[in-house]
Order: sequence, then C-alpha cells, then structure tokens
Amino acid sequence: MPLKRWHKLSQKTVFENPHWSYRLDQFQIDDGIKGEYHYVHTNGSSMVVPVTESGEIIMLNQFRYLNQKESIEFPCGSVDENISHIQNAHKELREETGYDAKNIFKVGEFCPYTGAADEMCSVFVATDLFKSPLPKDSTEEFEILFQSFDDVDNMISNNSIWDGLSISAWTLAKSKVKKILENK
Repeated sequence: MPLKRWHKLSQKTVFENPHWSYRLDQFQIDDGIKGEYHYVHTNGSSMVVPVTESGEIIMLNQFRYLNQKESIEFPCGSVDENISHIQNAHKELREETGYDAKNIFKVGEFCPYTGAADEMCSVFVATDLFKSPLPKDSTEEFEILFQSFDDVDNMISNNSIWDGLSISAWTLAKSKVKKILENK
C-alpha cells in the first residue's frame, strides 16, 4: 500500500538571508488531515573530497560557532543563485583550500537535515589539483590538513571527525577515492 502524500496548500517565507530562508507551509495529507510545516529552504550545498597527486586527502579544521569547538571537515558551502552544484564545488575548493581541480566528478548526494530542511548536498571527488586561490570569506578561517586515506577512516572512528556532512560525504566517496589511490 503506498504511503499517503502531502500536498502544499500555501507557502510563506518568514525570514531570509543570503544563505537560506525560513519557510512555513500549509499542507494537506491524502486522508484530509491539514497542518503546518516549518523548515529551512536552501539552494543546496556542494562538498568536495580533494585528493592530491601524492595521495593525500585535503581537509579543513575550522571553528564552529554553534558547537563552540573546532571541526575537521571537507571543503563545503552553500550553492548561490544561478550557479550549478559543480560550479559551486570548484568555487568552494578554491576559496577554502586555494586549489582547483582539472578533474572533478559527482559521487552522490544526501539530505543533511531531513525533516528540518530541504537542502541536498552534492558530493564531489576532485583530482589533478592545482593552485588557484580565491579570496576567502572574512568570517571563515581554516587550517588546511593533508590526511592519508587511513587517517580519515581513523578520525571518523575515534570521533575526531564529528561533522555529519563530512562523514556522509566520506561514505559516498570512499570507494572512489580508494580506486584512485590504487591506480597511482
């Protein structure tokens, strides 16, 4: 038996900023039940797993305000209006690491906050890196880390990497990265 569908009756933007908007929808379920749904709307995000020529994986250490602690993550950022996820992946890689990639390919996507946001995060693996920095956002500060394949696995296992987006991205990218490293 198929699950009941929810149908949007109306939508109102309660608040918005350059990165996301807070929305309130009125909905009705197939059986007639009506309600309201509060959520965050975004244009999505792009996360990149960059692999250097020497086989290291580039990660970033940054301070996360909401958690009040440092977090080790892959380069990632919100998709701006009028650019694609892959264009955003190149932009974020350049802004956050100072590198761009001759070869970048999508390995999957996931929803980081099911039930609270409609965001979809596209995950890319980048190889054939070259220096190509873009100016950094004045609120972002990064320590660039070069990790081995096993280091990434170990840091997830011992909870040194606790960022859910990075853990999900690694799950999608890991087998592709392993093949790349085996062919070096």
